Parts: sequence; structure tokens; C-alpha cells
Amino acid sequence: MIRFDSDYIEGAHPNIIEALAKSNFEQHIGYGCDEYCEQARNTIRRHCNDNSLGVQFLVGGTQANVTVIDALLHSYQGVISADSGHINVHETGAPEATGHKVIALPSEDGRLTAKQIAECYNDHWNDQSHEHTVQPGMVYLSCPAENGLLYSKAELTEISEFCHSHGLYLFVDGARLGYGLQSDACDFTLADLARLCDVFYIGGTKVGALFGEAVVFKGEEMHRSFRYAIKQHGGMLAKGRLLGIQFEELLKGGEDCLYFKLARHADILAAKIRNAFENKGIPMWIPSQTNMQFPILTKKQQQAIMQKYVPEFWCKYDDTHDVVRFCTSWATREEAVDELCKDIERLP
Repeated sequence: MIRFDSDYIEGAHPNIIEALAKSNFEQHIGYGCDEYCEQARNTIRRHCNDNSLGVQFLVGGTQANVTVIDALLHSYQGVISADSGHINVHETGAPEATGHKVIALPSEDGRLTAKQIAECYNDHWNDQSHEHTVQPGMVYLSCPAENGLLYSKAELTEISEFCHSHGLYLFVDGARLGYGLQSDACDFTLADLARLCDVFYIGGTKVGALFGEAVVFKGEEMHRSFRYAIKQHGGMLAKGRLLGIQFEELLKGGEDCLYFKLARHADILAAKIRNAFENKGIPMWIPSQTNMQFPILTKKQQQAIMQKYVPEFWCKYDDTHDVVRFCTSWATREEAVDELCKDIERLP
């Protein structure tokens, strides 16, 4: 079976395995205070055009989301998210387990608008009994969204301006950020995110690393206390150099770095899959231009495709059709995609 159900089912790029093995018998101070981690921090700062940024490394996305949310919010504050946001549907209530309610707003395409955020914020403060309800303290965006769609630079700017003029933190979940940045639809950069957000992270787990997320932040309070929050949430890896080595290997080399090359590879292959379905006359559920594609398939078409391939059931479309996700990754083989495209042509 050829799997297209996720972008983290392979291990890591060989360059990373080689770099980890090369450092295996070196002795370094622990907990992310080693030379490799500092080198990776400086590399990320260069990508962001801001040497004042804080950078800390965590192992996984849920760990990063929970640690950031809990570190920044007061106990009586919650985080605004699209109802399909990862923190609302795929993290077992992890933010709420730390005492921070996810304030979920309806979204047909997985994205939030500045208008929605403003309405939520104003509804809270215009309520005469607002102190009896959870106070919005942060806005959480997935970028790309859970369905592969991107925010534009103008949309991010509008959201950022509202957040920062009303005392809300803006936090971008970048678990698949590389695939977003390398999409033909993307008009923003890492430097734009660093300027517009209070905190975001560069996802490594899904874009070539063995594991790891690089949390990038600004603000005196985060600089002073974020490592305390990491430790309290069990996220301070003793052998921290394993994270620094991976991010330095992924991001060294500027715009020509391995991270961007791997992400671009996945986006190109996903576009081939989308084109194959569209050429067959099979409609797409949403116009994703990243590494996730969502054809609307009949039951018969699903049965045929699943004889050889493993996509992911996404949602029911109607009584006779379902939305199915095909996800490419940094390691997806072009020949596997070509084989899939030929089989799409043969679908009933």
C-alpha cells in the first residue's frame, strides 16, 4: 500500500540523520543551551530579519501549542480559534486542561477574519456581566489552515492590527508552515510573520525533521519566562542539541535552504494530484494550494482507489460522496504520485 494519509509518516531527511549521527559522541550542555541550538536560533533570526527574537525548541505541535497558550494567558483568559482549529478538535482538550477555554468561532473555510475576531472581542466587553465569562486573551491561527488554505499577507496584517490595538496576543500554529510558505498562493514570508505575530512556530516534525518545532517569539515577558513554562510542561528536552542540529540543518543556506526545498517538493506533487482529479472531472472540496488535497469521491471511487492507496477520510459530503484527503510530504516519491495519477485516470 502507498500511503497519502499524513505528512509525518516517514522518518527524517538523510542530511539530518547524518548530522545527528556525526554529533553522537560529542559532549554538550543540555536543555537547549548548547552551541547547535544557539547556531540554529541565529539562523532562524536571520530568516526573520530580527536579531531580537526569542527562539526555543520543543518536540511536538501539541506541546508547543499548550506551552505557548498557558505561558501567555492569565488563568481567566481563553484563546480564540476557528472551530476547525487544531487546538479545538485534535488535541484532546489540552489547552483546556491547563485552564484556558478555546473560544471556537464558526468558519466555513477554516480561517478566521478580523471582523469575526472583533465581534467576539466586542461581544465580550459589551456584555455587562463580562467578568462572569472567559476573557479573550489570544487569537490562534493555523497556517496553513487544517484544510490547506492560506491567509494572505493583507488578512494577517488586518488581524494583527486588531489584536495589537486591543491587547490580544496573536499566535500562529506553523506545524505545516513550510508547505504554506512554498505555495504559489503565499505572499508572506517568515520575516512578515515575525513582524505581525507575537509568537509562531516553524514546524519540523511534518517538514523533514525527525521531530521538533521551533517557537519564535518577541516580548520581554516571553524572553524572561518562556523556558520556565517549557520546563513546567515537560517540554525541556535534556538532549536539547538533537533539536538544534535538526533546525540548523533544515534552515541553513537562506532562501535556498533544505526546509524550503522539501516543502516545495511536496507542494508540487500535491498540485499534480489535484490536476489529475480535476482532469478526470472529479471536483475538489476546497481550493487548497498546499500539500493537502481534498477530492470529493463516490463510494465506488473510494473503494477502487483504496485497493492500492491509503488516503484519509475527511468528512461526509452527501449520501453518495465523501471528502477524502491526499497528503504529500517532503519524502513523497514522484513515481508514487505518477502511479496514483494514472490510477485516477482509470477511476469509474
